[in-house]
Amino acid sequence: MECKAGFEHLEHTADVLIEARGRSLSEAFEYAGLATYEVMTDTSMVEPRVRVEVKVEGVDLFNALYRWIEELIAYTDSSRLVFSKFKVHKIEIGHDNVKVEAEAWGEYFDLKKHPSRTVVKAMTYAQMEMREERGCWTVKFVVDI
Repeated sequence: MECKAGFEHLEHTADVLIEARGRSLSEAFEYAGLATYEVMTDTSMVEPRVRVEVKVEGVDLFNALYRWIEELIAYTDSSRLVFSKFKVHKIEIGHDNVKVEAEAWGEYFDLKKHPSRTVVKAMTYAQMEMREERGCWTVKFVVDI
């Protein structure tokens, strides 16, 4: 079975449940970022004009995913940046930590250009799952809206 890379927003009672898939863990993290921003706006309208480097460290893969999404949201909260392109260069799994090195591209949110959907307040550990089956990584998590 071929891996169908991408993402879906699944039903959730109050927040947004995201499922992101990729042929590698890095690609799944990239789609997790894209899915998060698709909650906020139409990412096809976001041009990759501003690049930010994202380096996070977690105690395990779940914490690394949490910190990756939380760091992206922090750029939006502090600088009003919205992203549409993501590249996870490295996920380094050590015996006591996980390091993620990535880049995200986007632009400053402009209501005239970017449709306003729902504000993502925070990343959560709710319903967080991560698995690899037959060459396809799947990550699931809930973002607080």
